[in-house]
Amino acid sequence: MLSHGFPTCSKNLVFAVLLIDYSSQPFPSIFADTRFLPGMKPGTEGETGMLTHLQCKRAKPTSTPYKLTDGGGLHLYVTPAGGKHWRYRYEVGGREKLLSIGPYPALSLVDARAARDGAKTAQREGRDPSVAKRIKRAKVAGSDSATFEAIAREWYDLNKSRWSLIHSSDVIGSLERFVFPVLGALPVTEIEPPAVLDVLRKIENRPAVETARRVRQRISSVFVYAIATGRGVTDPAAIIAGALAPALVKRRQPAITNLDSAHAMLRRVEAEPAHAVAKLAHRFLALTAIRRGTLVTTPWVELDKIEDDVWRIPAARMKLELKRKSDEAHDHFVPLSDQALDVIAVLRKITSGGPLAFPSDRNINKPLGRGVFGRLLKGAGYSGTHVPHGWRSTFSTVMNERFPADHNIIELMLAHVQGNKVSAAYNRAAHLERRKELAQIWANLILKDAKPAASLLEVPQR
Repeated sequence: MLSHGFPTCSKNLVFAVLLIDYSSQPFPSIFADTRFLPGMKPGTEGETGMLTHLQCKRAKPTSTPYKLTDGGGLHLYVTPAGGKHWRYRYEVGGREKLLSIGPYPALSLVDARAARDGAKTAQREGRDPSVAKRIKRAKVAGSDSATFEAIAREWYDLNKSRWSLIHSSDVIGSLERFVFPVLGALPVTEIEPPAVLDVLRKIENRPAVETARRVRQRISSVFVYAIATGRGVTDPAAIIAGALAPALVKRRQPAITNLDSAHAMLRRVEAEPAHAVAKLAHRFLALTAIRRGTLVTTPWVELDKIEDDVWRIPAARMKLELKRKSDEAHDHFVPLSDQALDVIAVLRKITSGGPLAFPSDRNINKPLGRGVFGRLLKGAGYSGTHVPHGWRSTFSTVMNERFPADHNIIELMLAHVQGNKVSAAYNRAAHLERRKELAQIWANLILKDAKPAASLLEVPQR
């Protein structure tokens, strides 16, 4: 027998020596994770560390699922049953999420990478890739009639007839602004509590806690309607009610109720550089003590019909329940002092060319903005001390202190009438002569030593 010169050793030791060491390869041989198999070349598709088509094809199932990582959050998930699925891992708000892209080999490696890149683009644009996918799927499936927006608009159309115009506009406006852009295109059955909470958190962070709570109630009503009509299953907006920020403690709106202080405040406001119509409107607000929304929407057709120095405001423009707005019994009568008539006369010279007595300085067909009076008061140094609505409190406090026996009449002047229809029909024109007297007394008090309304046209404007 020939001697080979090698030391004698066991067969196992020979095989151990001949084993290939892959430690220097780009993909380490960690079978439980990457599933790199001996004989596979750790391909690069042009870039070290990325998967190859061959690796995807040769990946075999094991007793436990595993993934083959490609890069940029993309991986191929292999199940014990032999299924292979592309997934994309990403984060939203610090929370890890998985986007299911599609099965392999129906979706190739190249297509999976393109889908991953599309998801990254959605993230850069501030959109959640999973939500974007559901929206696309809903459109492709032709399920538009079961989307949140479609059902919400049905619910709105069904209920708007029992709401006032202002409330109706607020309801649909809040949904269009805050909810539809995020949840509108999704089928109601695919909307989960966290998605609803995300929408409401953004409103809370504005900050607008009360708005968020109102919007939650409206979203919940839409889901309840969807369930009732056979298109919904659960109400995720009800589930997250307890996760919202607590309601704010309502406080009375600030108002100056001392006559001397109120008199001084009016003079300071009228000395502010501002649009003349805004200052005339503010003086008129102080004189009449009507609500701001009612005042700024006043059409000339009403002021043109003033009889015996009394302005009649139709119930449709008053703050009333919808069922009362079409009833003339709830029209409001406002006695006008000499000073209030002076304001109207000056206004007629500068705004009578349009439909509104108090139009915006940018568009004669639109009323003064909601924030005009607040800016006037802030400019005069009364931010947090007095709000436009506060003139009603000023009038009530000052006049009730001087004329306690006229309390009920003062309430009538503030349109604080009883809910009873017969009472309202009687009160709408009751005590008009005394109301005229009180209106004139108030005007003399608050405008003591004040210049006529025309002087407000001479103050520099912003």
